[in-house]
Amino acid sequence: MAAATARVRLPSAGHNGGPPLEEETHTPPWGKGEIQRFLHWKRAHAEVWKKVSPDVMRFRMEKADRLGLTYEEYTLEILERGIHLQVEDVERIAAIKAARKGRRRRRHA
Repeated sequence: MAAATARVRLPSAGHNGGPPLEEETHTPPWGKGEIQRFLHWKRAHAEVWKKVSPDVMRFRMEKADRLGLTYEEYTLEILERGIHLQVEDVERIAAIKAARKGRRRRRHA
């Protein structure tokens, strides 16, 4: 037990225990770019996903279900390409489903 505690470096007096400011391996959530751009995109992303009326959300969910897509996949197609997918868009729907395999699922806490 004494050997294990000898290896632990305790912070000096006045140190908050956070990562060193000089450490090159630490990258903030916004990367190496400007924080304003990160915050702008973060706010825009939140607005797009949260400001939808219940009727629009219900319509998109039903349409996505008929096409075999998730709500997020169907909505992203509208937001990114401006396309409201139809049953006839077989190739694009297949491409979206094929892309699922490459994505990791996020877990929401």
